[in-house]
Amino acid sequence: MSAGGEHLKDEGSKPQAVLAGAIAGLVSRFCIAPLDVVKIRLQLQTHSLSDLRSPRDTDGPIYKGTIPTFRTILREEGLTGLWKGNIPAELLYILYGGLQFSIYRSTTLVLHSLPRRMPDTAEAFVSGAFAGGIATTVTYPLDLLRTRFAAQGTERIYTSLASSIQDITKHEGPRGFFQGLAAGVGQVVPYMGLFFATYETLRVPLSNLALPYGTGDASAGVLASVIAKSGVFPLDLVRKRLQVQGPTRARYVHRNIPVYKGVFATMRTIIRTEGMRGLYRGLTISLVKAAPASAVTMWTYERALKLLREMDGGHDTG
Repeated sequence: MSAGGEHLKDEGSKPQAVLAGAIAGLVSRFCIAPLDVVKIRLQLQTHSLSDLRSPRDTDGPIYKGTIPTFRTILREEGLTGLWKGNIPAELLYILYGGLQFSIYRSTTLVLHSLPRRMPDTAEAFVSGAFAGGIATTVTYPLDLLRTRFAAQGTERIYTSLASSIQDITKHEGPRGFFQGLAAGVGQVVPYMGLFFATYETLRVPLSNLALPYGTGDASAGVLASVIAKSGVFPLDLVRKRLQVQGPTRARYVHRNIPVYKGVFATMRTIIRTEGMRGLYRGLTISLVKAAPASAVTMWTYERALKLLREMDGGHDTG
């Protein structure tokens, strides 16, 4: 069952929303880390065994399908290979989760107080899009670092989080931490808008079904995530391709990543060289990942918020 209100804005204080969101991000990230590594590897792969246009003289692995990719990473890099980039990713999910839920709550309260109110679904869409855009921009350097660590094969380009920050600052400057930001914001704004609008629509009906272990929230999160993720996936792939540009581009597990510049130019290049399918590499694992990630996030958020409210005597302030 949900933590209390009919909508997320009705639940808890702002500090409670921040803490519950951070806890949800931490738990969610740990659960889906291996799926994230597999997704990134597939998104960065420009060649395919089934595509006759793909080069056959590639230097690096050729992944085909989710399960074979898991097996290849385990065989060549060991179990820890599935958790590459987990430190910046955990920081990313904690900060992103806290920012997202607190901004969403605050924005919804502001919209709710306007003289002429929007429909609830539109309110949720605007609040979700705004929260997602701000949270993505603030945490983007961690997202880029997560991608670069996950893209490393047996050759270690960056030995630690501190060394990666120093290296990018030295060779690429501050702008190096924001490569692909336009695609990131362009993807997350409609994604989070669709996600929260769908979630707010489904959470109460599903919660009323009295599903076991409070899984109504989780089920609403799954459905919302699948619908939203499918619509914006090409921008997610473009973001990943842009994030690994720079002087280390040819040293990742896929050594033939082309030079890309700009969101739309990257899309045109991918369509020209890989076809429309190229924009959807890794979609299956992305949906497989997005469903449990969103389910765990929303279930954990609602449970953590409920616990925090109970510890605070059920009082909402701020």
